Amino acid sequence: MGGNLEQPGQSVDAGDAEFTPEWLTLREPVDAAARSGALVDRLVRHFAGRDRLVIRDLGCGTGSLGRWLSPLLPNPQHWIMQDREPDLLRHVYMDVTSTAPVTVETRLGDLDGVTAADLAGTSLVTASALLDILTTEEVDRLAAACVDAGVPALFTLSVLGEVDLSPADPLDTEISAAFNDHQRRVQDGRRLLGPDAPAAIVESFRRRGADVQVAQTPWQLGTENSDLTAEWLRGWVGAAVEQRPELTAEAASYLRQRLDAVGVGRLSGTVGHVDVLAVPA
Repeated sequence: MGGNLEQPGQSVDAGDAEFTPEWLTLREPVDAAARSGALVDRLVRHFAGRDRLVIRDLGCGTGSLGRWLSPLLPNPQHWIMQDREPDLLRHVYMDVTSTAPVTVETRLGDLDGVTAADLAGTSLVTASALLDILTTEEVDRLAAACVDAGVPALFTLSVLGEVDLSPADPLDTEISAAFNDHQRRVQDGRRLLGPDAPAAIVESFRRRGADVQVAQTPWQLGTENSDLTAEWLRGWVGAAVEQRPELTAEAASYLRQRLDAVGVGRLSGTVGHVDVLAVPA
């Protein structure tokens, strides 16, 4: 997420930095702290005795989910890192300490069109912070591909549209609502799911008979991750103003005050996410 409102009236592109290597690096430790260990424990039991896992990470970015998950799985693993951005794939690495060997390959490609046939030989499908940029139809096709192939799926850190900042500000609710509307925007003829994505993927898997478990995995924002908090705020407010330009003047003042609070360690909060694990029957 990018965007900058520190000068009133400045133009905003709320998505200009959303998938840069720098942003992904900034959020990686907070992502790792938030993700659900309990769902991974379920996977460990599910994969007990397997000689080798083939894990396909969709929209992999620079590989942060793999760096977090691979040491937690005791099995030998081969990761297929897939992303539509070649610049991100060039930054993929798996600098991990694991009890079992881990190998990696990268593939350039989009999510749209992943079929059950593509998942033949796959042990697990993963994705992180990705479902919100998909449509209802795309989420449904992804769930269908996993179930038809009999492949479990772990989707981490899907945004819920819930933000709780302390101290509170009267504009928090309005900014949050505008941001959520931006997440649900029509882009290139596609209606994005935004914060409705977790419910959509759960419904789609359950309709197909999969066993689905959901874990709350909120970001915890505070003084220990002030750089991330500041960058997230710029993107959050920037997207809200992109959706509702009439908020520009108020939002500029709001953002300056919030960034000042971050700078002196007086802003904390949570950003709601969930992890979803689906295991086909």
